[in-house]
Amino acid sequence: MTVISPAPRRIVGLGGTFRQSSSSERIVRAVLAECAVLGAETVMFDGPALAALPHFNPENPARTAEEQALVEAVRGADGIVIGSPGYHGGYSGLVKNAVDLLEDLRSDARVYFDGRPVGLVVTAAGWQACGTTLSALRDVVHAMRGWPTPVGVAVNSVEQKPFAPDGSLADEGIARAVRAQAEQIMGFRMEAGA
Repeated sequence: MTVISPAPRRIVGLGGTFRQSSSSERIVRAVLAECAVLGAETVMFDGPALAALPHFNPENPARTAEEQALVEAVRGADGIVIGSPGYHGGYSGLVKNAVDLLEDLRSDARVYFDGRPVGLVVTAAGWQACGTTLSALRDVVHAMRGWPTPVGVAVNSVEQKPFAPDGSLADEGIARAVRAQAEQIMGFRMEAGA
């Protein structure tokens, strides 16, 4: 007998840069907003929140309140959205530090991202950085036993103008990708024993 898990309801977003309201943060928030329209409860750990995290040190098990909040949010999540700028063809150290902290989930019954959809968002000043950064993040999600959504959102911040003056998504292609990713996150089903 195949048992299907319920639709994801708690979606955690993390990403951005040191700058509040960076492009990558805003696109992650857009995905979370679409998930909320589909019935999810969402929480966001933006760039400034990630910047408040100390450098991950596996030798030191002590955790700050901010570190505990991130780990507990991901531990209880049904889906995750990770966003990063593309820096030199890879994802940012700020995002890497937050993902490294999730090593605290290694001993959980549901290890790391096991059995959960993970939407990925990349903004970069060129298509090459978009592609390589998205690929790097997909590799990390696979290594952490997660399921990257088929739709990854890649935004070339030089060629595309994603936002209207009011902050909404102005580019319909990006908006479609954001909606498609949210639908994939919310529609994800994991067969028990698969």
